[in-house]
Amino acid sequence: MDENLYDEFGNYIGPDLGDDDDVDEESDDEMPEEWGDAKMEEDAAYDDDVKESDANMMQEDVPVDNSQAIVLHEDKVYYPNSSDVYPEAEILVEDEDTQPLETPIIAPVKHKQFSHVEKELPKTKFDFKYLAGLMDHPNLIRNVALIGNLHHGKTKLLDLLVQETHLLDWSMTKNMRYTDTRFDEQKRKISIKSQPMSLVMQNLRDKSYLINVMDTPGHVNFSDEQTAALRIADGAIVVIDCVEGVMAQTARGLRHAVEEEVPVCVVLNKMDRLILELKLPPTDAYHKIHHTLEEVNKILSKCGYSKKISPELGNVCFASAEYGWLFTLESYAKIYSDYHENFDEKDLTKRLWGDTYLHKKKRVFRPKPESSKNKRTFVEFVLEPLYKIHSYILGSEGDALKRMLTQVGIHVKNEDLLMNPKPLLKKCLSQFFMNSRGFVSMLVGQFPSPVDAARAKIRHTYTGELQIDAGRAMLRCDRKGPLMINIVKLYSRPDGEKFDAYGRILSGTAKVGSKVRVLGESYSLEDEEDMTMAEISKIWVYESRYRVEVNRVTAGNWALFEGIDHSIIKTATVCDEKGNSDACIFRPLRFNLESCVKVAIEPIQPSELPKMLEALRKVNKSYPLIATKVEDSGEHTIIGTGELYLDCALHDLRLMYGELEIRVADPVATFCETVIETSSLKCFAETPNKKNKLTMIAEPLEEGIAADIESETVRLGWDDKKVANFFQSKYDWDILAARSIWAFGPDTTGPNVLLDDTLASEIDKTRLSTVRQSIVQGFQWGTREGPLCNEPIRNVKFKLLDADIAKEAIYRTGGQIIPTARRVAYSAFLLATPRLMEPLYFVEIQCPADCVAAIYNVLARRRGHVLASLPKAGTPLYTVHASVPVIDSFGFETDLRSHTEGKAFAQSFFDHWDVVPGDPLDKSIILKPLEPSPLEALAREFMVKTRRRKGLRENVSINRFFDEHMLLELAKQDADLQDYFQE
Repeated sequence: MDENLYDEFGNYIGPDLGDDDDVDEESDDEMPEEWGDAKMEEDAAYDDDVKESDANMMQEDVPVDNSQAIVLHEDKVYYPNSSDVYPEAEILVEDEDTQPLETPIIAPVKHKQFSHVEKELPKTKFDFKYLAGLMDHPNLIRNVALIGNLHHGKTKLLDLLVQETHLLDWSMTKNMRYTDTRFDEQKRKISIKSQPMSLVMQNLRDKSYLINVMDTPGHVNFSDEQTAALRIADGAIVVIDCVEGVMAQTARGLRHAVEEEVPVCVVLNKMDRLILELKLPPTDAYHKIHHTLEEVNKILSKCGYSKKISPELGNVCFASAEYGWLFTLESYAKIYSDYHENFDEKDLTKRLWGDTYLHKKKRVFRPKPESSKNKRTFVEFVLEPLYKIHSYILGSEGDALKRMLTQVGIHVKNEDLLMNPKPLLKKCLSQFFMNSRGFVSMLVGQFPSPVDAARAKIRHTYTGELQIDAGRAMLRCDRKGPLMINIVKLYSRPDGEKFDAYGRILSGTAKVGSKVRVLGESYSLEDEEDMTMAEISKIWVYESRYRVEVNRVTAGNWALFEGIDHSIIKTATVCDEKGNSDACIFRPLRFNLESCVKVAIEPIQPSELPKMLEALRKVNKSYPLIATKVEDSGEHTIIGTGELYLDCALHDLRLMYGELEIRVADPVATFCETVIETSSLKCFAETPNKKNKLTMIAEPLEEGIAADIESETVRLGWDDKKVANFFQSKYDWDILAARSIWAFGPDTTGPNVLLDDTLASEIDKTRLSTVRQSIVQGFQWGTREGPLCNEPIRNVKFKLLDADIAKEAIYRTGGQIIPTARRVAYSAFLLATPRLMEPLYFVEIQCPADCVAAIYNVLARRRGHVLASLPKAGTPLYTVHASVPVIDSFGFETDLRSHTEGKAFAQSFFDHWDVVPGDPLDKSIILKPLEPSPLEALAREFMVKTRRRKGLRENVSINRFFDEHMLLELAKQDADLQDYFQE
């Protein structure tokens, strides 16, 4: 190596060295021309050989060994690619700023479930094919609604029937509450939704029947669920706690059943409390039971119910759902007849109730005792053996208990004797009374089948003509007639995504795949707008926690339908797509409760407003009595029956249907507007084109008319002569006024009346009749939103005194007449001393005697007052009846519990409307913030705050409703009155 080419550090410092390519180029340049041509030919031949060999290798599929191949660093694969692991997965590429950081790029799959659902059909003691077979025989079907007060044992009673027919793992110490399917129902321990069960059960003659039972909530806020159940039922089972007796909700349920024209039976539940809790002697227990039945009969007789409720008539059942037993007098007599085998149980049944005594010497039954030691047969043959069984089981143990139980036909194992007293008592008593066949016999004997009940049911619920094919088929409950279904409820799926429609088939046969017409509540033969076409995609027999799918269902049955719910809001009528064009709708549900509590809501994220609106639509479908409204200010309000009702609805809105966070305002009460005097002037208004003029006055409606209109005691659909006779006979109206009723408002059952008080000698009645419908529409509009604070008008009679109508039809169109009629109604209203009305709750409180004083104090702070305070017969409890304004009732139950240490239990429901103290238009009243207003300023405060909340001005503007000529007339009559309405 030449040392001069490198320095002392080993770096090359010699001359520049050329690239290899340059050397090659130079060598090529120096190559002779003939050599170059030969080389090109040689290279071309070599390339052809390579291509031919590669082709041969491909054809022969010669494997190539790549194990020794060199792989660059950037081409190495250390982990499998996503496409290799999930070949069918979709690859998404998202930029970081296209969505919030809180939202994952790939959201996890959510499985929503808000109800208990059986994973598969449970094992039952009956075959589902047999159940489907019974559905084709309506004479063997009974449709029943379970109603009653809160915590009186309706759900536990139905558990008893489910346990008897289903092979499920039932705990002896815990209550299953099988029909409380929702998670929040189990958590709150109350029923929120009514749930059906269809069970195949036998009576005392071992004959099988299909029993459709609807379990309804007992809380008064959910009375709308009872209404829906009674609509499709042919009988009502009223469950009553033996200790608490007839409560306010029990009485309301009895009256409601009579209104729906269904027969009533009574189940006296919690008989164990008489024995174990109150420890009443058998004779006193009889008097307690007798007193309870007397209360029931007293209520029913006032409602016009003709039948008597009494055990010997077979319409009373005794039960203890907590300990798993129930019996009727007939089933109890059968225990005696099976044991002695020498008499008929029917003869003994007639003698086991009332003042009937056994004369043991003569061995005969007499209405008078043989001696002072004689006891009534119910005490001697029913209650005393029941008491003895309880005392033996709880007081004895070991072999002595086992021998005694064996004597009465109860067989237990040795390990059963080691159980706690409550499960042991439940096991022994359920075995002694064996089954619920006596209960089924009561249902079969007292309630009609769908065929027998069809005529009364259709006449009560159907709004159309019965002398058509559909009407005649429904009266016969004909499975071969035109299809008619009354939908009364919408049930959401467990995930809350879809709804299914539940109803009763009144005639015809519904099949999967059938094309049907869905008629809404506002459908009529004249206006078919509220009608849609749909297809039944699935049909189920609904069993609360599971569904039995069927391909068809015939008249007389209850069923759940998929595919027809899209246009249904509350209730609907379903009929054939073709050939049933003259069918009308079933009457919408008529509730015995009124929604009077409302809250305003808004989404926390404004972008979620469409999501909230969709959730509101679902909530509106889910709750029969709920109402949603958008105020003029744009706020969305929900109106319900009470705090618990709205709390459940908001729970569903947040979690089940919306999955969003909402902001909820404080609850407020709804108000109504009324008058207490007759209008001081004849109020008139001209149409915008100055061609028409209407004159009207307003005055208070006679007491009782509003209630009759709302309960449909009187209807404008009647013949005019019948309507006139009603008002003449009951309210002493003159014949001219009674025959001049134009409309009720708002809607067809509103508590206001419009009268035509014009004289034929003064106006042209023919021209007036051409604008009658427009005047009625203006009246309906005005009574729906009053002038004080846009709340409905109530208890007002509007009289049309004069009408100057243009001759030309073009000058008296609806656009001219309707707003003018509304304006003149407002002006007449404002000159008749207007007042606000507020809803009042009826409150029923049960408490010990030492808590009554505290209840008086709590009520006094909320403008409430006590109506009655009575001791509950046979118990240490007091029942307090009180009245509280709804707007002062929020938090009342919590306040009551804190002042009574949790000993008092209250239930409240809407009772009536009452006038708020004070004048709402008195501007001299000064409202001070953060200070309670005096009593005489309440009306003004409520009106001002309501108008503020709705985005209206504080004061009512007279210029909006009075014409210039009317203002001048008003100024002439009373200048002070004009100042009264100024801004």
